[in-house]
Amino acid sequence: MATTRLTLAPLLLIAAVLLATKATAQPAAPAPGPAGPINLTAILEKGGQFTTFIHLLNITQVGSQVNIQVNSSSEGMTVFAPTDNAFQNLKPGTLNQLTPDEQVKLILYHVSPKFYSMDDLLSVSNPVRTQASGRDNGVYGLNFTGQTNQINVSTGYVETRVSNALRQQRPLAVYVVDMVLLPGEMFGEHKLSPIAPAPKSKSGGVSDDSGSTKKAPSPSDKSGSGEKKVGLGFGLGLVALCLKFLF
Repeated sequence: MATTRLTLAPLLLIAAVLLATKATAQPAAPAPGPAGPINLTAILEKGGQFTTFIHLLNITQVGSQVNIQVNSSSEGMTVFAPTDNAFQNLKPGTLNQLTPDEQVKLILYHVSPKFYSMDDLLSVSNPVRTQASGRDNGVYGLNFTGQTNQINVSTGYVETRVSNALRQQRPLAVYVVDMVLLPGEMFGEHKLSPIAPAPKSKSGGVSDDSGSTKKAPSPSDKSGSGEKKVGLGFGLGLVALCLKFLF
């Protein structure tokens, strides 16, 4: 019995060594690879309420430009994403009246070529540059005000609150806004309220500042007045001639 145990002991030792060697030889789990490129559309789709904004990003190709720039720029980018409700609250025809170039400009106005955290927006120097520009390459800007628990953004035409962040890690920040950011340079009063012609009254006259209507003189009034003046002048001349012969 003792001999059997002595015989098995080396075998068990060899088996243990073999198992240990096999476990050591197994390759370690691969390290996680680098994260894939940032995709703005994927971030918005995950948010679930940006169908219209995604559509405009696609048809204007601004979405592709953002994806390329954010993955190659050291400055990063910041995007302000209006919700579907924000677009539904626009006046009917607001988007349809824009030319393709103006649509591009509107979407670029929601993109800043620099990364801003919420804290950055509280202390940033206004106006904040956007990707949109106008005549003579004048850049359209945004103005930010607020306190720690609330940040407002103003375009000079509309003002709304910057809501929660869909993403706030470098190099891309994406913030939700409850209104479409309409730049004053495109949608200001001088664009939406052209000067209307002076209203005409039913009688054909033109209303003055007091609201009363002045009737334009008719041709018959003018001709009648002229005839009276001619007749009076002729009569006075005849009387003077008669007095000359008498005296």
